[in-house]
Amino acid sequence: MLASGLLLVALLACLSVMVLMSVWRQRKLGGKLPPGPTPLPFIGNYLQLDTEQMYNCLMKVPPSREMGVVFSNGERAKQLRRFSITTLRDFGVGKRGIEERIQEEAGFLIQAFRDTGGAFIDPTFYMSRAVSNVISSIVFGDRFDYEDKEFLSLLRMIQGSFQFSATSTGQLYEMFYSVMKHLPGPQQQAFKELQGLEDFVARKVEQNQRTLDPNSPRDFIDSFLIRMKEEKNNPKTEFFMENLVMTTVNLFFAGTETISTTVRYGFLMLMKHPEVEAKLHEEIDRVIGRNRQPKFEDRAKMPYTEAVIHEIQRFGDIIPMGLSRRVIKDTKFRGFFLPKGTEVFPMLGSVLRDTKFFSNPEDFNPQHFLDDKGQFKKSDAFVPFSIGKRYCFGEGLARMELFLFLTTILQNFCLKSPQAPQDIDVSPKHVGFATIPRTYTMSFQAR
Repeated sequence: MLASGLLLVALLACLSVMVLMSVWRQRKLGGKLPPGPTPLPFIGNYLQLDTEQMYNCLMKVPPSREMGVVFSNGERAKQLRRFSITTLRDFGVGKRGIEERIQEEAGFLIQAFRDTGGAFIDPTFYMSRAVSNVISSIVFGDRFDYEDKEFLSLLRMIQGSFQFSATSTGQLYEMFYSVMKHLPGPQQQAFKELQGLEDFVARKVEQNQRTLDPNSPRDFIDSFLIRMKEEKNNPKTEFFMENLVMTTVNLFFAGTETISTTVRYGFLMLMKHPEVEAKLHEEIDRVIGRNRQPKFEDRAKMPYTEAVIHEIQRFGDIIPMGLSRRVIKDTKFRGFFLPKGTEVFPMLGSVLRDTKFFSNPEDFNPQHFLDDKGQFKKSDAFVPFSIGKRYCFGEGLARMELFLFLTTILQNFCLKSPQAPQDIDVSPKHVGFATIPRTYTMSFQAR
């Protein structure tokens, strides 16, 4: 009895200290922080959030480990970002080499669709395999066969993790990782999937280490290993094994799921709006024809196609909250004070659906990116790749993939849904840290 009483007193004392510290901190910063509801100790404003509609809720009112190029901050992010951009360029990103690689992969994808014989299929893994093989050829030095069991397992891990991040439990996991990683629940499966990706990359790194030629890097992993050797005596180096594994996972994950999900959302929108698909077919036939593969340079003559791709990205809003960033020093912003260490979400969706820039933001309408003469019109509010120094450095690769994959598919096929256009539901399945379209089937009918 005495022990339990002392434990209760100690617990109450800890809670009291936490409350007092929270109140003291809020008073100290009173009038300086941006406006918002008063947070509670430890859980902050979680009870005031609707985790089923996290993005919408935050508009009204996740750090895992800070390793790798995506989730790190400060000097680590700066060094890894600079290295990643340079290395991706060395392996063809932004050059003719990567365009030929995408065209080659588009050819494999077209054959896979032909092999379905026009049957109704779920396009998810068809697109994931093709898109993933592009980034795989850069980070791992080769593509995977579409029927490779390990490859399909990796894609399931990526898809499962990405979809989990959009659920209410996924958002809890992101915010309270240090606690929830020890509790039972669906987050344990997500943890296993992420760990599976890390384990696969670690095995790839070991293979590369055994056959590394410092004078002839074969892929991103080789280039990172060479840099690690060059900086092995630098005590402040950011080029060590965990950053190699996590940066490779970041590139593999982001280079697979965001583009493939965008294209899948695009298919759904085109089946919902067959008049848009018809105009795309007309422009593709007129500019490219049926007898050669699309080239990236063709897009300069295809304003309608360019507008549709932009509208798919705007409407789909795949990463509506952007990626979290940590303020690396005390910062004043528009008269408010953000203490060092504050986590910030850029809320990209607030711009992509701003009525000041898009007349009917809740509607899918390519006219948002066309002028009165039918020419492509840029918009400063088009920010699906974020903005500023931490914008997505894969933007160029993503733009090329979206154009080449979509035009190649539509050059060869008409898209058909088992439902009438008016019955197709284009509302997302989940909206959290990611936007996930609903699962559906479709037919690729040869033109």
